[in-house]
Amino acid sequence: MQPPEQWVEELLKLNDQDEKMTDKQLRIIQAAVETFSVKGYAASSTSEIAQKAGVAEGTIFRHYKTKKDLLLSIIAPIMSKLIGPFILRDFTKVIDAPYSTYEDFVRAIIRNRLEYARNNLPVIKIFMQEIPFQDDLKKHFKELVSKHVISRVIKVIEQYQQKGALINVPPLSILRFTISAVFGFVMTLLILMPEADWNEDEEIELTIQMIMHGIARSADDQALQNE
Repeated sequence: MQPPEQWVEELLKLNDQDEKMTDKQLRIIQAAVETFSVKGYAASSTSEIAQKAGVAEGTIFRHYKTKKDLLLSIIAPIMSKLIGPFILRDFTKVIDAPYSTYEDFVRAIIRNRLEYARNNLPVIKIFMQEIPFQDDLKKHFKELVSKHVISRVIKVIEQYQQKGALINVPPLSILRFTISAVFGFVMTLLILMPEADWNEDEEIELTIQMIMHGIARSADDQALQNE
């Protein structure tokens, strides 16, 4: 196995009332993340995970009755306790920092989330694969984002609307459009089309411009073309 990922190292630092994980448990978690992220949950086997972790398959089943229990009892809690803080760490600082324009605000978010996703890509893949099907994980993530992210970004949007920098539509609609563009950019770059020859800086600026101005040509540009 490769050295522990960043999120595994962070797990060792957790200090709460839960029982601390043993070295074998940490190896099982790391092996499960690596296997699930590459092959997907359905195509992964506990025997493969056990072999990758360097433990007997029975060691897994002493703690988890089924492969689904392994996913829910290991991956979901790790995401709740660890990925949640990872999502919020530094991100709230980005949200709360002052920016002269909404473009600068979006640019900072894109770069922050792109770096986070790149550093934690195996876990991000599992998260994206499983969150639509795991109600507990979905509920926790929605509560986390609603409490710490959405309300703050809404306030930022309202501030720019008050300055006349953004159109007068429901702030939640602007948030929805911005999130879709940023999320789509990060996922396309890292997961859907990582092999493409992207110019990252250019794509970031194009994404920002399309958020701010759309993709239709202005009437002036069309008039010049028709001359």
